[in-house]
Amino acid sequence: MNNMQGKTIFITGGSRGIGRAIALKAAQAGANVVIAAKTEVETAKLTGTIYSVAEEIEAAGGQALPLLLDVRDEQQIYTAMQQAAKNFGGIDVLINNAGAIALTGVEATSLKQYDLIQTINHRATFICAQAALPYLKQAKDPHILSLSPPVNMSPKWLGMLSPYALSKYGMTILTLGMAEEFRHYGISCNTLWPETYIATAAVSKNLGEENTRQLSRKPKIMADAAFAIYSTAKGELTGQSLTDEQALARIGITDFTHYACVSGNTQLQKDFFLD
Repeated sequence: MNNMQGKTIFITGGSRGIGRAIALKAAQAGANVVIAAKTEVETAKLTGTIYSVAEEIEAAGGQALPLLLDVRDEQQIYTAMQQAAKNFGGIDVLINNAGAIALTGVEATSLKQYDLIQTINHRATFICAQAALPYLKQAKDPHILSLSPPVNMSPKWLGMLSPYALSKYGMTILTLGMAEEFRHYGISCNTLWPETYIATAAVSKNLGEENTRQLSRKPKIMADAAFAIYSTAKGELTGQSLTDEQALARIGITDFTHYACVSGNTQLQKDFFLD
């Protein structure tokens, strides 16, 4: 396993699901992990808080810094980056994982919902990148990784959920743009998206828990894929929109059966925006 000892990973929205899985994988490799999310108190609906994940990170061998952060608030983001850098002596990897989902078209999406997904998805990616930039410039192998899909202009997806597509493609366009813009700083910028449904609270809430589990993989596949991207050397991999399967195939992993939620199940559901 590549050694992330002494490296600091800043993850937005890491109190459950994919963000939590990414955090634990990084911790196992010895990283310092900043969990910057807005869940401070557990509810019946949402298990996991910044503090519970921080405990899991330390149990897994990493150092944790739980920070209460609403990615819609610019000042909070700048303060969180400063605290992270001060606490751990820098920031090496920024993971834009916080996300909001709205599976509706223009007619059925309220303005409140529309503003929420644009703000939490691409606007936060923009602010976090700007706020992290001074620290990433000083890192040895700096990375920005955004959890967003390859841009797919298929009428199928645009017709069904253009507001959400815009918010997620916006993350991808910004990240691919930064790959070019920040190339001379040696900052690698890539995006990652799951090939299939991943069993998370967000997916269950939107699509129903029982049938979703049958069709999904565990968040661990995204954690392993993210690690395969952000552990690459400076400039080795940048400007790519990868799926979890592509990211793992790059390092020779092509058997994904053990990631299925239901053991041995190969009838999995393709994720949104992938034809």
